[in-house]
Formats: sequence, structure tokens, C-alpha cells
Amino acid sequence: MNWSVWLPLLVIASSLIPGVIIFGLAERQVKLRTALNLCGALLKMALVAAMLWGVYHGQHYEVRWALLPQLELVLRADALSLLFVTLSSLLWLVTTVYAIGYLEGSPNRSRFFGFFSLCVTATVGLALAGNLITFLLFYELLTLATYPLIMHRGTEASRRAGKIYLRYTMAGGALLLVAIVWLYTLSGTLEFTPQGFLDDMDEQHHPALIMIFVLLIAGLGVKAALVPLHGWLPEAMVAPAPVSALLHAVAVVKAGAFGIIRVVYDVFGVDFATLLGVTGPLVILAAITILYGSLRALFQDDLKRRLAFSTVSQVAYITLGVAIAGPIAAVGGMVHLVHQGLMKITLFFCAGNLAETLGIHKVSEMNGVGRRMPWTMAAFTVGAFGMIGAPPVAGFISKWYLGMGALEMNQGWLILILAASTLMNAAYFLPILHAAWFREPPDSWPEERKFGDKETAWALLLPPVVTALLALAVGLLALAPFSPLAWVQFVVQREFVP
Repeated sequence: MNWSVWLPLLVIASSLIPGVIIFGLAERQVKLRTALNLCGALLKMALVAAMLWGVYHGQHYEVRWALLPQLELVLRADALSLLFVTLSSLLWLVTTVYAIGYLEGSPNRSRFFGFFSLCVTATVGLALAGNLITFLLFYELLTLATYPLIMHRGTEASRRAGKIYLRYTMAGGALLLVAIVWLYTLSGTLEFTPQGFLDDMDEQHHPALIMIFVLLIAGLGVKAALVPLHGWLPEAMVAPAPVSALLHAVAVVKAGAFGIIRVVYDVFGVDFATLLGVTGPLVILAAITILYGSLRALFQDDLKRRLAFSTVSQVAYITLGVAIAGPIAAVGGMVHLVHQGLMKITLFFCAGNLAETLGIHKVSEMNGVGRRMPWTMAAFTVGAFGMIGAPPVAGFISKWYLGMGALEMNQGWLILILAASTLMNAAYFLPILHAAWFREPPDSWPEERKFGDKETAWALLLPPVVTALLALAVGLLALAPFSPLAWVQFVVQREFVP
């Protein structure tokens, strides 16, 4: 028996088993909890690396078992799933290190890290899902695992945010369930298939398929924070910084965006979706979201809320690239799944450092902070320039491909949307950088904590520096054989090359 076919299951187990054990640990068992977290994250990375190598060389990884008659749970590693799995696994490792430092000495850490592991398990599970029913199960598990993390602090604000999050995401899940059941009754299958499985359906079903597409996008659009389904995201910023990082870069919003990619490419197929006329409205929805998120970010003084509205805008780039329905734009959208993750997690790590070290929560409190925390603000600067789209940081690569892809598909008006968004990105990030680096610092910070001669704890400083360097590296080395861009081109090739 070839044990490697079980790799998808082992990848899920590598975070699920440590997470279940961690729930049972006492608060004082710090070393064991830390070891389980880090060993699980490192093991997952090793397993994912093995699958990357195998898939690149044509190896097939798939696990199936019957759920209901003619309905199976399927875990499958293909090139697209591994794009998301690799991002989630890498950033889980980095976020685990950050969370260990961030939560040091705080209560309920076993509960936190237990749900933290379940959250990553669900994310990896939906990435590896081989059909819509498997995707839905892990999608709902992600909702349930994330809810306690948002409410972790137990404050009135966090409980309120948790309830809002649950209302939005459960409603989205219900829409998704309706769409999936309806689709199954029409097609008799839910299996993800390159170039979709619906193009041979009778024309009389087209109106129903359009409605199903709308329901699927609405269900996924909640987590992807498409306007007007984004309301939960800014409210959820009361969560601890590692959770915010997880929401914005690793798990929730990316789960929604990844689901939209699956629906357009592996359920409907991009050509059939275009034939049905559903990609055009999706382009408009993404464009509105890009502009709205950028505009709202301009007026936020709370740093995390500014970053949250930035996410609303930036994640819509992924949907835009997919909906343009051309190969170059698809590359720009899909690679932004990785690029945005690296840049945004850097920014949230830095926001957490500022809050934990100096008590800074607002943009208006950041004058001169670059002199007090130069490494943190250097990482923040890289992330901010990336979001603006300044070369050579990763965001420039995404925007370049999106712009060229829009021109390829004769949708030049989208260049204006990208340009307007870029100007607004600059308008809400550059004042932060100017204040941090060029203004005089105050006599005292709101709530300063001392860490000897270091600007903050090493466990808080190392993660943003690493992710900032990665965001820079994937931009500088975009044409390298194993860059995210090269892998995405490998993915897109299967969709557009017969």
C-alpha cells in the first residue's frame, strides 16, 4: 500500500490531534502546550512540502469515504488546493509563534490554542475538499472554531462582535447549503472538476443555475467580505491580534475567496459562467467592494479598523481577478491570495506589537513611533507599500497582472478602479508612515511596557519581520521556479489550456 495517498488526511490530523489534546491541558502546562503547537505546525509544513513536490511531479493524492448514498467526503490535493494549504500552513506556524508571545501570562490559553488549531484544521480541510459537500462541512467548522476566538477576551464588545459574526456567517452557510442541495438535485454530482461540470446541462436549467450561482456567491461572499456582506469584519477587530491576523490572512476571508475561485473554475467553469452572464455582475460587485473598502479605510482612526476595511478592499482583488475570466487576470487574482496574506498578516502583527508594547490603538497616536519601535515599523512599512502596490513588494505583482488581465479581456475601465484604489491605499497608509517616521514622538506613550534594551518581546518581533521579508521576497523573486506566481501560473494553465 502506498501510504502517501493518505497525506491529505495526515495534514488535517497534524493540527486536529494537537488541538484536541491542548483542550485537556491545564493552564500551567505551558511547555507541553507550546511543544504540541509548534510540533504540529512543523509537521504540517513537512507534509505539505511532500505533497507540493508530489503534485508538481504528477502524483495524485486523494482520500474518499462514503457519507451518504452516492455522496462522499473527498480530500484531494491538487495544485489549487495546495496554493491555499501552503499559505495556511506557513502562516499558521508564524502566527503560532506570535500567539505564544502575545498571550504569555494571560488566562484561558489552552482554550485559545485548542480553537486556534481547530480553526487551521478547518481551513486546511476546506482547501483540500474535493467536492462541495466536503467544502461545506469544513466551512461550517471554520465558523464554529473561529467564534470562540473572536469572543476570547470575554468583554461586552467581544461578545457583541461574536454574535454579529455568527449571525452573518451562519446566514451565509445556510445560503450555501441551499445552493449545494439545489445544485445536486440538478446535476447529480458535487465533484470539483477542472473547467467545471455543468457546461453540458440542458439550456432549460440555465435560469436555475444562475440563481444557484447567486446563492453560492452570497454564501461565500459573507466570509470573503464582499459589500454589503462585510459588516462582521470591522466589528471582529476587538479580537486579540493573532486572531485578527488569522481572520484576515490565513483563514476566514481567504476561505470565502478560495470558495469563489472553486465555484467559478471547478463547479461552473469559467467559459460556462461567462456564457451564463454571471461573471460580469461579479466583476462589478468586486469593483464596488474595492472602492468601498478603500474609501471607508480612509476615515478610520482606529488602526485595526483601518486595516479591516483595507482587507475588505484587498480581498476583493481576488474575486475581481477570477471574474474577469481571462488567464492573466486569474493569475493576478489567485496570486493575491498569497500576497495579500503575507502583507496583511505583517500589518496585523505590527498593530498587535504597538498595542501590546506602547498601548497604541489609533493612527493619531503613532507620531514618532518609528524611533521607539524601528523594526516593527520597518515591517509595517513593507506591508503598507505592498498594499499600495509599490514595487518590488508582492502587491505590485498582483496589481500588474490584474491590470494587464483587464486589458487582455477588453475591460480597460478596470484600470481606473485599480488606480483609484491605489491612490486611496496610499492616502490611508502614507500618513501613518509619515507620522511614524518623521513626526516627533510624544513625551510618553499611552501604556508603555519595557522589554530591556529590545523594542518588544522577540516572539512578537520575529513574526512580522519574517513575513515582511517574505512579502518582499515573493515580489523580488516572482519569476523564480517555486514562487507563488510560478505555482499560480501552473494552476491557471489547467483551466485555460485544453
